[in-house]
Amino acid sequence: MFFRQIYEDGLAHASYMVGCQKTGECLVIDAKRDIDTYIEIARQERLRITHLAETHIHADFLAGTRELAEKTGAMMYLSDEGGPDWQYEFDHVGLRDGDSFMVGNIKVETMHTPGHTPEHISFLVTDTPAIKDVPIMMFTGDFVFVGDIGRPDLLEKAAGITGTMEKGARQMWESLKRFKALPDHIQVHPAHGAGSACGKALGAIPSSTVGYEKLVNWALQHTNEEAFVQDLLSGQPEPPYYFAMMKKLNKVERRLVPDVPKVKRLSMSDVDDAITNKRHVIDTRSKVSFAGGHLPGTINIQNNKSFTTWAGWVLDYEEPFVLIAPEEKIEELTRKLMRIGLDNIHGYYPNVSDWQDAGHDLKVLPQIDLDELKQRYDHENVVVLDVRGATEHEEGHIPGSWNIHTGYLRNYLGEIPKDKVVVVACQGGDRSSIASSILQREGFDNVMNFPQGFAGWASAKCPIETGTQEVSA
Repeated sequence: MFFRQIYEDGLAHASYMVGCQKTGECLVIDAKRDIDTYIEIARQERLRITHLAETHIHADFLAGTRELAEKTGAMMYLSDEGGPDWQYEFDHVGLRDGDSFMVGNIKVETMHTPGHTPEHISFLVTDTPAIKDVPIMMFTGDFVFVGDIGRPDLLEKAAGITGTMEKGARQMWESLKRFKALPDHIQVHPAHGAGSACGKALGAIPSSTVGYEKLVNWALQHTNEEAFVQDLLSGQPEPPYYFAMMKKLNKVERRLVPDVPKVKRLSMSDVDDAITNKRHVIDTRSKVSFAGGHLPGTINIQNNKSFTTWAGWVLDYEEPFVLIAPEEKIEELTRKLMRIGLDNIHGYYPNVSDWQDAGHDLKVLPQIDLDELKQRYDHENVVVLDVRGATEHEEGHIPGSWNIHTGYLRNYLGEIPKDKVVVVACQGGDRSSIASSILQREGFDNVMNFPQGFAGWASAKCPIETGTQEVSA
């Protein structure tokens, strides 16, 4: 039996390949969209990708299942559970609770595990030549993670489907009863790890077992359904805007992109035109470089592990956008963007120095250090804007600071003053750089970034306030 986990750090997404080495057949579960990874692994292992499966209609990434089917001719095995509103709208082999299929000598059995979503299924895998009727592993998707479980509020918060949160939480309660009844030895392989917005306490260990999760997973310690529902629905992170688009695109017919697209290099006049027409221009350099000088109107989303998620928060799926990044980073960035369906890259420009050399002025992002903020944070002409999540803010923040999550900032522009100094803070300076650049783009010239963030503030033993702070002009 062949087994391989493919982990993508940017979305904390795990996909899997399970193969029968005797017959050469291979299954890919919850594939990412840049599918050349799987094709190359199969080539190296002398396997043929013959089966494709998904645990559910994903919200946080655009599944590459259909691209793989187009490229390899493999059959797609997808959930037919959840009722009429939760059916995939393209041809596939439908799976219901208890259904199974064979990948060579590997048996794959379907277990309906609703809660995160109504149609969610998990896969129990048995290596039949080893032990005919005893599963060795379980692919749990967004049902059970290491140390956590899938959140049931995404359909309501991200996709706008009202009345689904509590129902999903109660379905999760019932699904966990079935999980607890499984043998302790079964390996648990989830679709996500630490850093994913699909839960609130995901562990960094890549896999677990049923028995270990029974011992340590907070959700499996509950004995009262009402307390479980309340706990599950509280403290979940804000779902990125792009989640609603993923729910749509993973369900319906869409344009397939089986190969990583090539992105053209733009001229200086092309970039100037994009800025003039208020198109999004994303500067992927470090926050330090961006602060020192950037093209006016550009937004700083650093090319780090969080790039994909923040691009999904900021960019419009209907509007072409421009990247500022060196040529050697463009393929990497293109992969990150295509994983959430952001295919409308108009082009890239490699630097900002040519712009400056041509006689254009660069804009700086003013910074405020800890000592200066300690002197000014409570002045009446200073507003500290905390752009972290609501739960982070409630647990501790700079006294008097307002809380507007970076992703929601554009919804509150009318409430942010232009006649005061607005100090933007997050935990460590990354999100505040994004938020500050958004505000600058929207005409706020009174913005200062606090790069040390709340972490630096707390480490310096500065005053801390807990609870909520209403936004008020």
